[in-house]
Amino acid sequence: MKLYTVTVSRCIACGKCELACGFAHARDGKAGQTRINIIRRGPEAGVPIVCYQCSDAACVKACPKDCIVRNPATGALDIDYDKCTKCKACVAACPFGNMQWDENFKMVHKCDLCGGDPQCVPFCPTKALEYEEYKAAGE
Repeated sequence: MKLYTVTVSRCIACGKCELACGFAHARDGKAGQTRINIIRRGPEAGVPIVCYQCSDAACVKACPKDCIVRNPATGALDIDYDKCTKCKACVAACPFGNMQWDENFKMVHKCDLCGGDPQCVPFCPTKALEYEEYKAAGE
């Protein structure tokens, strides 16, 4: 199993992850909205904010149509857009602000780990973002 990690001390707030994410989620000639956001703490310091893929997620509990489900391959919480009624209950429920409304596509969105190939990771020059095989202690 792979694990997506953020090492805040390595973030230089360059914004490359935000751009890569936006490009990865563009379609039909429309710009995609980033699913990762940098809180800038100075000229070369930032905190990448991205979905925690919570084990007991408030967004999942708030969804009246059970549209948010765990992807068994990636571990990410994915949105079933065929079932989603766009009520935005999940947006209001996320205590971290990681479920958002995408005005371009008129839909909710969150980090989906790009289906197991997070596009932000290879663009991070300092490896503040990584997606690697998880090794439990003692392995």
